[in-house]
Amino acid sequence: MTAEKPGRTSDDGNATLAGLELSVDLSMDELIRGLKHYRRIARQDLLQANAVEDGADLKAHAEARREVYTHLAETAAAEPATEVLREALRLYQELPFVTGTPDGEFVREKGRENALENFFVMVNLAPRIRRTVRSTRSRPAGG
Repeated sequence: MTAEKPGRTSDDGNATLAGLELSVDLSMDELIRGLKHYRRIARQDLLQANAVEDGADLKAHAEARREVYTHLAETAAAEPATEVLREALRLYQELPFVTGTPDGEFVREKGRENALENFFVMVNLAPRIRRTVRSTRSRPAGG
């Protein structure tokens, strides 16, 4: 995870992440098993979205969640658990703050946010850490 991705947050945000003391009490097998479980749930939601009329938003939300779980599982295959958590926090920090926007807007962003927050629950991340990172997120353009 040494390569920077486009759209990374400011150096201040990265410094915030670097300064966090993180630990994960799950074994790598438990972490990967949990991510696979969440990915299966997202897949079921994808199938359900295909079965309903006007399921485009449900499908986009489920696809976004599934992409996050896949990325984190791939990261877990190559990195220690604390680095998987740090990557999840980086992804969370990159998301625009879209809470409270109308249904149907920012569906993919809300799906990614939901996936990451599910992951934080799974690894028992201290709410204080999530709030710290959340406070550094930017508002979307026009939001």
